[in-house]
Amino acid sequence: MSQFNNVSVVSKANVYFDGKCVSHSITLADGVKKSVGVILPSTLTFNTGAPEIMESVAGSCRVKLAGESEWKTYSAGESFNVPGNSSFDIEVSGEPYHYVCHFG
Repeated sequence: MSQFNNVSVVSKANVYFDGKCVSHSITLADGVKKSVGVILPSTLTFNTGAPEIMESVAGSCRVKLAGESEWKTYSAGESFNVPGNSSFDIEVSGEPYHYVCHFG
């Protein structure tokens, strides 16, 4: 999806890892919450509470989910699922990685 209509946006950004990841929280008209963000070139570890679907919008990344030994590459138009109460490592090199995080 390239655009979300009729949303509420939290104007203050979520800034993680000294600015290497910046996102904004949005709420759709039906109450569904998502975040839209960018990760700059880096290797980071994220922890999850709720399950997440990370939708790749632009750029690419390599991801290793908790408990897995192999890295997998994701590019624009692809997505990956992260279980709740888990973690994942993400590596971005070259251009920034743009994403939409779908919660639950």
